[in-house]
Amino acid sequence: MFDSLSSKLERAFKTLKGQGRITEINVAETVKEIRKALIDADVNYKIAKQFTDSVKEKALGQNVLTSVSPGQLLTKIVNDELTQLLGGKTEDINITGSPAIILMAGLQGSGKTTHSAKLANYIKKKGRTVMMAACDVYRPAAIEQLKVLGQQIDVPVFFEEGNTNPVSIAEHAVAEAKAKGASVLIIDTAGRLSVDEEMMAEIGNIKKAVNPGEILFVVDSMTGQDAVNTAKAFNDVLDFSGVILTKLDGDTRGGAALSIKTIVEKPIKFVGMGEKMEALDQFHPDRMSQRILGMGDIVSLVERAQQVFNDEEAERIQKKLLKDQFTFEDFYTQIQQIKKMGNLKDLMGMIPGVGKAMKDIDISDDAFKGIEAIINSMTPSERKTPDIINGNRRKRIAMGSGTDIQQVNQLLKQFEEMRKMMKTFSKFPGGMPKGMPKMPFGR
Repeated sequence: MFDSLSSKLERAFKTLKGQGRITEINVAETVKEIRKALIDADVNYKIAKQFTDSVKEKALGQNVLTSVSPGQLLTKIVNDELTQLLGGKTEDINITGSPAIILMAGLQGSGKTTHSAKLANYIKKKGRTVMMAACDVYRPAAIEQLKVLGQQIDVPVFFEEGNTNPVSIAEHAVAEAKAKGASVLIIDTAGRLSVDEEMMAEIGNIKKAVNPGEILFVVDSMTGQDAVNTAKAFNDVLDFSGVILTKLDGDTRGGAALSIKTIVEKPIKFVGMGEKMEALDQFHPDRMSQRILGMGDIVSLVERAQQVFNDEEAERIQKKLLKDQFTFEDFYTQIQQIKKMGNLKDLMGMIPGVGKAMKDIDISDDAFKGIEAIINSMTPSERKTPDIINGNRRKRIAMGSGTDIQQVNQLLKQFEEMRKMMKTFSKFPGGMPKGMPKMPFGR
């Protein structure tokens, strides 16, 4: 995410390394590189120029403290300006009303149906009762897709076989949500391959019929400035309240994320970071700015961990560690929980300094596959008591898991080292942070 932009901004700041003070000459050179980096990231030229003019104005004349280098000072200024460019503050979703109605809009292929389900899952975890309505009567299997996703997250889906009028389906869905006592109704609407009058009129009629408290425009961040132009066209008709940027974990240059708030004057509220139903994050402009500048985002990492690791489980594991009873069964459970947190490379990028080091390393979501295969090839007694795994057992485990003895030996050795390390940490005052995973990533 934003890897190319991050690298180019880092190179721009290097211009000021070793400089004793900020001057008009060295700032101008750095700002020129920053503007070039933004334009390469598909940021609108006018926005890029306004951004760098503001950075330059704030940088010139700044007194650099002896403890702060010119590069550090400019990084702070750019961070502050990036935060403003991305929206300035975190915007909450509006889920007031009985039921609260959320209308989803966007082009076909933007991930609208999938993100309707992701949003339903997100809201459900906040303790709300959620229902989804399938109002895309045009795309083949759109209704079936939403029904399948609804089953995955245990959220009911309202649909009407044979009804081809999305406005009446939406109205009936509102009535059903009220009757069933659902506190939130998410309406998935039809997308098109391009913006057209018929599509706009239809979704405009749905808006009038159900009066949603929240209209979210779902847009593929990989389409760059096209995404921004499409958002403007939708906003002119719908006056939507917020944006969900999808595929932000893909090979995106970031132009849409950096331009959309300025162009449509509507906040980015959520970002999609993967295929899993849990892969939807509330958008925080300040945290995203820090990640772009390579500062990490440890707060979001902890929040993700807290969604997966509950306090009871953390306490149970800590007690087992103190008694030296941590087993491969516990280890396997921890792996499954970490996988729920999202894309591994994205998680690593949240750790300050690590994202930069990992940028050229491909970390597959299958990174745990070998470990899981080895653990699954163990007998229940071997998983509970690793000390009984002798040479013959290691051979059998290697054959059963499709690995070799060296890999089995390596896992057993690392497991033992990890267990000792975690036992030591668990003895510290306060123990390990609640909600944080108790194991390293990968092998």
